[in-house]
Amino acid sequence: MNAPFALLRLASPQLPIGGYSYSQGLELAIDSGLIRSAAEAEVWLRDNLELNLARFEAPLLLAHCEAAAASDWTRLGELAERHRASRETAEFQLESRQTGYSLAQLLLGLPELDDTSRRLLAELTPTFALGWALAARAWAIAPRAALDAWLWTWLENQLAVLMKTLPLGQQAAQRLTSLLLPTLAATAEQAAELPEATWGGAPFGLALSSMAHERQYSRLFRS
Repeated sequence: MNAPFALLRLASPQLPIGGYSYSQGLELAIDSGLIRSAAEAEVWLRDNLELNLARFEAPLLLAHCEAAAASDWTRLGELAERHRASRETAEFQLESRQTGYSLAQLLLGLPELDDTSRRLLAELTPTFALGWALAARAWAIAPRAALDAWLWTWLENQLAVLMKTLPLGQQAAQRLTSLLLPTLAATAEQAAELPEATWGGAPFGLALSSMAHERQYSRLFRS
């Protein structure tokens, strides 16, 4: 498969996994008044990138992709268990399970998936990170490129939440993209260099927002 096309396919919002239906705590932050403007949204997103994704989520996802590319199935299984155990809230657990299941169903219906990957999906409860890594393997996407694609989809999804709920106009969303792209690149660089012994974060505000969102009376996004 053409490499740029494969990368665009993986990062496409049309990938049928339902990621667009989750806000990852952002809807609650807006509803509770923590985020009332584009400037406050920038702080929230930048903090999430620097204090959460760069320190744990991104290096963990990259490790999944590296293990899948190297056919290190034992390592990949261990990482999938670590990812599953790290979901702090019921909402995050269900999101990972649902998107992982959707990715698995998508891949199992495609000719690119090899037999070993098919057996792994049959043996393990798919998580989002596992499905993403196996999709990157199936479409011959390099691990670092797969990480970049995931970070881009994360930012794009969060901006879509802001446009629906803040509300934020398209021009303002593009300005936020320009402001946050350097942080997105720095997050990928840090994830690639961070020793595994130092992985970890404590995003208490994010976890509390997710838990409160599970009980939010009126909402656009799923729990």
